[in-house]
Amino acid sequence: YKMFITRILYGIAYFLVLIYEILKATVDVAARTLNGNVKPVIVEIETELTRPVSQTILANSITLTPGTLSIDLDSENRILKVATIYPRKREDIVPFEPYIKGMLE
Repeated sequence: YKMFITRILYGIAYFLVLIYEILKATVDVAARTLNGNVKPVIVEIETELTRPVSQTILANSITLTPGTLSIDLDSENRILKVATIYPRKREDIVPFEPYIKGMLE
């Protein structure tokens, strides 16, 4: 029972963080589009998530966030290939990873 409640709480936290990151990224993309500060890059991110369903939710969350797009997922090696409109730190691309881990792993 306690594990179920914990997973529910992680799910709620994931949803709130995802919405916040989408709103934050929307403002960032709009500003970069207007001022022309766009330097597209493709990065490989190693995820700590082991289950394919968790990795897929992470990849979809990245794609939902403006300015980022998941290009490829190597589930066995836990590598995500992500296109971003500007170079960013790993933590800025996948801030919701710990919440997905707590919710599903």
